[in-house]
Amino acid sequence: MATFSKAKLSASTNGRPVVVAATATAGTTIHEAGNGSDDGAIDEIWLYATNIDTAPIELTLEWGDAATTDNIKITIPTKSGLTLVSPGIILTGGLTCKAFAGTANKILLFGYVNRVT
Repeated sequence: MATFSKAKLSASTNGRPVVVAATATAGTTIHEAGNGSDDGAIDEIWLYATNIDTAPIELTLEWGDAATTDNIKITIPTKSGLTLVSPGIILTGGLTCKAFAGTANKILLFGYVNRVT
């Protein structure tokens, strides 16, 4: 039977948002998944973005690899509250989710991980 445990993003300090500082690859680290090949863990990652700038900003999530084929792109509107950018997408094997944005330090990522073992 699977066990779920809720945890903060590995790059978050005490559950605070992760500020996307990078404007190009390799992006700001958001979360490093558990090594599922060793412990069978799968990380289900939930991310919400907010844009504190006065203009929309494109956000790129590098999902496990900086390869373009693994990127998720979304434009985050200004003053829109929280925008869901990762609805529980899984990552495992010690891979990393990173992010970069069109403007540095204006996109904040909130979220959590459900670790399934």
